Amino acid sequence: QVQLVESGGGLVQAGGSLRLSCAASGRTFMSYVMGWFRQAPGKEREFVAVISWNGAIYYADSVKGRFTISRDNAKNTVSLQMNSLKPEDTAVYYCAARNSAWSSMVWADFDSWGQGTQVTVSS
Repeated sequence: QVQLVESGGGLVQAGGSLRLSCAASGRTFMSYVMGWFRQAPGKEREFVAVISWNGAIYYADSVKGRFTISRDNAKNTVSLQMNSLKPEDTAVYYCAARNSAWSSMVWADFDSWGQGTQVTVSS
């Protein structure tokens, strides 16, 4: 497993931007599938974006065109650039790692999780 630490959450007005970062420990980071999930109060954890070891990227329909996931294998980091934020994007955002060659959008498929970072979008 890898250890994950998120940063970059905060409070922003609707239409604004935030950039989340996730720092990972471990020498095999580049082989992991890395994902972002979020959980709003009273709701289930939901998929946001995922990037595999070979750079394949998938987004939830709700964030497509507004969010961008990227990874820097040299720095063991994965980022989520969030633009045109909406109040419905308010949630705790989690970074997750999956030790597999196969990507997934299912949270139960991920092995390691960060502690989460709060994103609040005001209207």
